[in-house]
Amino acid sequence: QVQLVESGGGLVQPGGSLGLSCAASGSIFSIEVMRWYRQAPGKQREFVADISDLGTNYANSVKGRFTTSRDKTKNTVYLQMNRLNFEDTAVYYCNADVKSARLGTTRTYWGQGTQITVSS
Repeated sequence: QVQLVESGGGLVQPGGSLGLSCAASGSIFSIEVMRWYRQAPGKQREFVADISDLGTNYANSVKGRFTTSRDKTKNTVYLQMNRLNFEDTAVYYCNADVKSARLGTTRTYWGQGTQITVSS
């Protein structure tokens, strides 16, 4: 009953910037934390960033280059990516720990993923 829809993927040159968004909709009572992961070809899915009422966390590989933020009124999380390099090429996924308004339980939902390609 909860869906996460991502947008903003695409092709960018090395050193460039790109912004992603992920909007949650459905029977939402509250969202406790929203996260970003990515998976490059031949590699395992890895943590990128998260945001909650406790603040933000970043993987060392993106710290200082990526910034995550959220708009609670829109149930949306953003990822601003700067100084992109070839190693940032991956499918990026958002997820969220959502308390269902209908069920009263909390579980993790995943977005569909969006491709980021860094190429010259």
